[in-house]
Amino acid sequence: MINKLSLILLGLLLTTSINYAQKSPSKVALSSLLISLEKTYDIKFSYSDDDVENIQIVAPKTGISLNALLTYLNQKTFLQFKTLDNRYITVSFLNKTINICGNVLENQNLMPLALASVKVNGYNLGTTTNTNGMFYLQNVPVKSVITISYIGFKNLEISAKELFINPNCKQLYLEESSEILSEITMQKFLTSGLQKSTDGSTILNTEKFGILPGLIAPDILKTIKILPGVESVNESISNINVRGGTNDQNLMLWDGIKMYHAGHFFGLISAYNPYLTKKVTVTKNGTSSVFSDGVSSTINMETSNRITNKFSGGAGFNLISADAFVQIPIKDNLELHISGRRSFTDFLNTPTYTNYFNRSFQENSIVSNNVNNSESKFFFYDYSFKVLYDLSYNHAIRANFIHIKNNLDYLEQYSNANNSIEENSNLKQENLGAKINWEANWNSKFTTNLSAFVSDYRINSSDYNKDTDQFQTQFNNVLETVVKLNTVYEFSDIFQLTNGFVFNEIGVKNTTSINAPTFSKTIKEVLLKSAFYSEIEYQKNNTYARVGFRANYFDKFQKFIFEPRINIRQKLNKTYSLKLEGEFKNQTTAQKIDFEDNFLGIEKRRWILSDNDRTPIITSKQASFGVSYSKNKLYADITGFYKVVNGISTANQGFYNNTQNFNSIGNYKIKGIEFLINKQTDVISTWLSYTLAENNYTFGVFNPKKFANSLDITHSLSAGLNYNFTKNLKASIGGILRSGRPFTKPVNGNETIQNGDKTIVNYDNPNTENLGNFFRIDVSGSYNFLFSDAIKATIRLGFTNITDRKNTIDSYFVVDESEENNVKRIDNYSLPFTPNLSFRVRF
Repeated sequence: MINKLSLILLGLLLTTSINYAQKSPSKVALSSLLISLEKTYDIKFSYSDDDVENIQIVAPKTGISLNALLTYLNQKTFLQFKTLDNRYITVSFLNKTINICGNVLENQNLMPLALASVKVNGYNLGTTTNTNGMFYLQNVPVKSVITISYIGFKNLEISAKELFINPNCKQLYLEESSEILSEITMQKFLTSGLQKSTDGSTILNTEKFGILPGLIAPDILKTIKILPGVESVNESISNINVRGGTNDQNLMLWDGIKMYHAGHFFGLISAYNPYLTKKVTVTKNGTSSVFSDGVSSTINMETSNRITNKFSGGAGFNLISADAFVQIPIKDNLELHISGRRSFTDFLNTPTYTNYFNRSFQENSIVSNNVNNSESKFFFYDYSFKVLYDLSYNHAIRANFIHIKNNLDYLEQYSNANNSIEENSNLKQENLGAKINWEANWNSKFTTNLSAFVSDYRINSSDYNKDTDQFQTQFNNVLETVVKLNTVYEFSDIFQLTNGFVFNEIGVKNTTSINAPTFSKTIKEVLLKSAFYSEIEYQKNNTYARVGFRANYFDKFQKFIFEPRINIRQKLNKTYSLKLEGEFKNQTTAQKIDFEDNFLGIEKRRWILSDNDRTPIITSKQASFGVSYSKNKLYADITGFYKVVNGISTANQGFYNNTQNFNSIGNYKIKGIEFLINKQTDVISTWLSYTLAENNYTFGVFNPKKFANSLDITHSLSAGLNYNFTKNLKASIGGILRSGRPFTKPVNGNETIQNGDKTIVNYDNPNTENLGNFFRIDVSGSYNFLFSDAIKATIRLGFTNITDRKNTIDSYFVVDESEENNVKRIDNYSLPFTPNLSFRVRF
């Protein structure tokens, strides 16, 4: 029995082996096979050893004719077998064509790339990939090179021989591309989602954002305030001060559209939805020549620019507003991205809203007790959409639109001896932006981007002042149109040249009207300007350099401004690096700041345009040098900087002194040192930053001519700690301690003086006093969980100013005869202890 069983098993094994051998014939080296065939057929093959090297082939059936043999060899290899006579046969690549195929995938998540370009270099031959990322080409020259390209990814070049269909199609992986200035040197900086790029700029990747003290969302403008040298003297993101500059000196771009409005709730919330904004780049110095305006910094916000062919989105709410975003694939080459957010503050009050409201409307008619009855209605919203359309594998169209709006209606009712009076005040503030651009990859080295955008900013307000029985309206409008052509030529992987031309038209309109006495004034200015820019970028091993210039021409003034830019970084070894940055910049718009008691105590900044006389073009010169250390997840950086900004006027500095009505042109100079140290482990990230700066004005109209800048923060110290309890549970605590900002006091003992028939405050020398130190501690926590495999959720808690410290952020004086010395000091305070909560889902 055992012998029979053994025979059966042996028979099965032999049968299986024979079948396997039949199904999977072994391959032999072509060089060895040709030697064998020469003996069998009494022929002689003429070939180069290099041509047949490393070629494997299944041996042909025995006994076939010579013609059948040559046909077989031609089909199964990419060589050309050609008979010279009855005995000699040449083997070469000459005029040989083959059929090729491939499967193009993303290298990260292995998703197929549809409509990728497949071109045969030097031949009028090509195709695109299908929805599965597959492509097929026939009659391709065997010695040719294939270039595979896809917008947003690095080109791949591969020989046709490697794609020969024998036995199946080769998988090809494309790497996502990025410009040199966007390449990352630090994947994690302070928290996940904050990164350092090669050129020294800081990048906020909102998709990977972790947690920061007090924040319940990756609020774009609140997040950048954690960086050294970036302050907000009144804790408002509408007043971000980079290295001593005013907020209007920051160039703010949303998908290439210049925006003139930063925040909701009058600066307490960023106006840009972070969940559709993929990346934010902040540059303080050494700016690329591609960018103009913004003599203090550049804040460049970019939304997703790739067609994902996947339906995805998210929604959430906090104690102020609710929002949602969605990405909708329409076709393989067409996709729509939509986002929207609206506050519910006009019909629901929360503790967070109450604190925000009281913080925004301190010491003005809205919160005063001088009216019998008052009612306020405030809300904000923003929405945006983006159309992504790939015309072909190397041409793409992108169109964007964004609308941001704040709306305040305030009704006050009071009675006098004769009658009851009801007056309504309102303020509407909005910014619309639209852009279209065409991106073209002409070949593997040369790309162009042609774009045009329009930005329309408006603030429309009306206010009744019962003390003067005046009703006034104010209107400010900025309309900017830009056409831009940008070209990039890559000489090699380490060297590229960028050139571009920009045509810009900007118009600014300001209207003011008063009913008693009747007065109306409208000022409208239009300025045409154009610019050419060029820069080279070099990056190899431990060296990065970007050197360029921008030539600006102002048609109305017949004036040229030339701006050199430089950014050099050198790694000395794996631990230490040096950096040198420098730039000249200009801007033609600035904000005029009215006095605190002018309109409801809020948002009295109005944009004005340079006239090259009373309002000159603002120019800046800046240089910085620094050293950084990076080893074992410990990063330290120290940078010294010096900046001079010329062409500022008293009108856009918000002075409170005896010369606040005078128009004088001056400058400010700031020099300082920024220091940052950050230590990270698998569960902890802790940091400490310190900025020491000296910031001084020079104005000829003042006495003394040189005095402290209103934004001078001599010392600023901040620290934070992030702790990951688990992968999904995280907490963060941090604090800031900084010097108080300067302000001006009245003359002691002579606080008021007569100006005609009007009593005014008699201010002393400007900015000789300082407010008390600012100190605040914030805490936040987050927890991630899954509703299902496709739906992710996050809950975040944030607590601002947990010690409930009463920080004075601004002080000024008004005439009040009921007060001692006839003046009253008005203090504005920072947010008190304020909780907030958010809940989000993403699919």
